[in-house]
Amino acid sequence: MSQPLTPPPALTPQPSSPARPAPPPTLAVGPHVVQPPVVLAPMAGITNAPFRTLCREFSGGKGLFVSEMITTRALVERNEKTMQLIHFDASEKPRSIQLYGVDPATVGKAVRMIAEEDLADHIDLNFGCPVPKVTRKGGGSALPYKRHLLRAILREAVSGAGDLPVTMKMRKGIDDDHITFLDAGRIAVEEGVTAIALHGRTAAQHYGGTADWDAIARLKEHVPEIPVLGNGDIWSAADAVRMMRETGCDGVVVGRGCLGRPWLFGDLVAAFEGTGAPAAPSLREVAAVMLRHATLLGEWIGDEARGVIDFRKHVAWYLKGFAVGSEMRKRLAVTSSLAELEDGLGELDLDQGWPLGADGPRGRTSGNNRVVLPDGWLKDPYDCAGISADAELDTSGG
Repeated sequence: MSQPLTPPPALTPQPSSPARPAPPPTLAVGPHVVQPPVVLAPMAGITNAPFRTLCREFSGGKGLFVSEMITTRALVERNEKTMQLIHFDASEKPRSIQLYGVDPATVGKAVRMIAEEDLADHIDLNFGCPVPKVTRKGGGSALPYKRHLLRAILREAVSGAGDLPVTMKMRKGIDDDHITFLDAGRIAVEEGVTAIALHGRTAAQHYGGTADWDAIARLKEHVPEIPVLGNGDIWSAADAVRMMRETGCDGVVVGRGCLGRPWLFGDLVAAFEGTGAPAAPSLREVAAVMLRHATLLGEWIGDEARGVIDFRKHVAWYLKGFAVGSEMRKRLAVTSSLAELEDGLGELDLDQGWPLGADGPRGRTSGNNRVVLPDGWLKDPYDCAGISADAELDTSGG
């Protein structure tokens, strides 16, 4: 390898000449103050402890960083993989867990387990996942259509959580003919939910099209009693600031925009605090972050090779827009050791600056999909019958 990979010194905020603006907005999640009001969205297979560590490091520890999805059945049964996923580093405060469940009793057991065993400081409930294996069982973004079931789950969660704040993340609805977010928001307020995050898309849209920020504004007007966070199409710090200005929401939830860009949280902090925008990283700095990410994964899993293999899915996101040939991209995406990864990265033209256009959409962009639902799900928005015994997934992480 011709040149060593060094930590990215240029990713620290640069001095700025304009006067410092008013203090940044503050988000209260129960007793926890989140300033600036920036939340890492739970993403299956992504927002594990290593990725949360990177995001927190770039943000200077500011913000709220939520675990990937934990299924309530797997948690109650103490599934080995699930118990690893709920492990938090000592520096993570508050510790945030997102739960998925469709059975009120099981959700209640999981929440009480978290509270009684001090497993987390904040619980978020997933009512936004659009993937077929979740919606076909009536979970995720399908569930708020069943108003009584949603209420029962929220009631069990809030009552079981004790002093822990319970929040929820949802979408606009199943499709344009089955919009649920306003009803769901009112139910959440009535059942004691602390805050709501709304992704401005329906389940049918998946991640396609454009997020409907007007829906976020409507929800904020509809439930002024509690904080509303906006989610969808935040690709830059400027997008986050604009969303809050245009919708009146109390905070932002960032998902796909930080894929391969954990330093986005440093940008967000700078934008909300009015400090100088961090310099965009060069490929050398990106490569150093990639190597650290893979190293953290290996340490977390307890196996270097498995950590590097798990890292492979991040390679294309980190390298988006850079002049890296297809053969080298393929090579980096099949590495099995840190040495192999470092050698491959060292062969790149590491002096490349941040490419134009690399701040745009990344990750999944599919849309206009038919939502897979349980038979007869849409016949009655209040009938809770038909939830099968196997509706609770037995594995976590999505």
